[in-house]
Amino acid sequence: MAPGNPLKAFLATARSTLQAPASQRPSPLTFVVGNESADVDSLCSAVVYAYVRSQAPPRTLHIPLCNLPRADLGLRTEMTAVLQCAGLGPDDLLTLSDLPSSFPSPSASAAPESYELKPADTRWVLVDHNDLTGSLERNGFAAEVVGCVDHHVDENRVRADATPRVIEPCGSCMSLVVDQCRAVWDELTVRDPSADAHLAKLGLAAILLDTVNLSVKEKVKEKDVSAVGYLEARIQRQSRDFNTTAFFDHIWAVKEDISTLSFRDILRKDYKEWHDGAMTLGVSCVVQNLTYLVHRADDSPRAFLAHLDEWSSERRLDIAAVMTTSNPDGEFQRHLLVWGRSPRGAAAVAKFVPLAREKLRLEAWSDAELDQVDRAGTLRFAWRQHELAASRKQVAPLLREAMRSAREGASE
Repeated sequence: MAPGNPLKAFLATARSTLQAPASQRPSPLTFVVGNESADVDSLCSAVVYAYVRSQAPPRTLHIPLCNLPRADLGLRTEMTAVLQCAGLGPDDLLTLSDLPSSFPSPSASAAPESYELKPADTRWVLVDHNDLTGSLERNGFAAEVVGCVDHHVDENRVRADATPRVIEPCGSCMSLVVDQCRAVWDELTVRDPSADAHLAKLGLAAILLDTVNLSVKEKVKEKDVSAVGYLEARIQRQSRDFNTTAFFDHIWAVKEDISTLSFRDILRKDYKEWHDGAMTLGVSCVVQNLTYLVHRADDSPRAFLAHLDEWSSERRLDIAAVMTTSNPDGEFQRHLLVWGRSPRGAAAVAKFVPLAREKLRLEAWSDAELDQVDRAGTLRFAWRQHELAASRKQVAPLLREAMRSAREGASE
């Protein structure tokens, strides 16, 4: 543990507690976990909330957990950059691969599908999502969710008496975390200010990345602006020459550089998956636009679609969606591609188009060169999305609504 960095020491304590023999671990263990896409907002929100809440009476240790296997953490190059600013590295974080497993994993970095921990011996606080999914849900931990701080659409899966239960629109989940933690954080700063700037940099990075330095006015809420001011003040107490724009520019440049990633890694870097009945939906978020992706595929739309098809086949998707964000010439843009790859997936996409066209203000992308409407059993559209406030947390529920509508229509 590095002297002078209480945040690093806290994460080391969380690790040693989790890795202790079962007979020596406290019970229940309290975890704070973000969503499966494991972006900076999810990862930093978990660390910041866990650290602050662990200092508040009754000083129950909250263990921050990255909701992905350790092997995938390396894809989050922007997270590595953020951690460095806080005197940390990826090895300081805990991932699904670090949970005690019932069966040895084929790879030390892979997340096991079965965990030694019994659900009754755990408590879970969700940040940046309000519906526990994936291997954690399959192992029964969803029944032990006791709190939630989130800015997505309410899935009504977190019980009404959860504490906290904060689910409201905001540019970044971190802004809600800061709002929830502010009183304790203020007291903590008075007692020991040594972790203040490191913690604040984690918080500030998450908000700036999610709101593009507060420039996406359609997303930014008052709590985002308030949180940024609060965090800036804490950093500047220890570093008066700190420049927020330079800080953002550095991290954003790292995030946008996906030039060294394979297409598979690009599509799985920020990926979420949903299952509805017999249908599976996968949504990949990419920090470059469709023009860039086609260019990466030797300027061939067919080659790009082949890469997407390969990934979608690996995940056995009925619907594959790619959502992009980019800033060509300083103009924030969103592109959206939706591909129904099976008859039932195509039926859902057909329902999605009228449902989303006006809400998302969709315009055909590049003369519809990625569209496919004349092949039996599949249906594909690519658009420029002019509703800039609608990120995956708004688009995914529309796709899932279309899936339910298609399923109900097929059963009539």
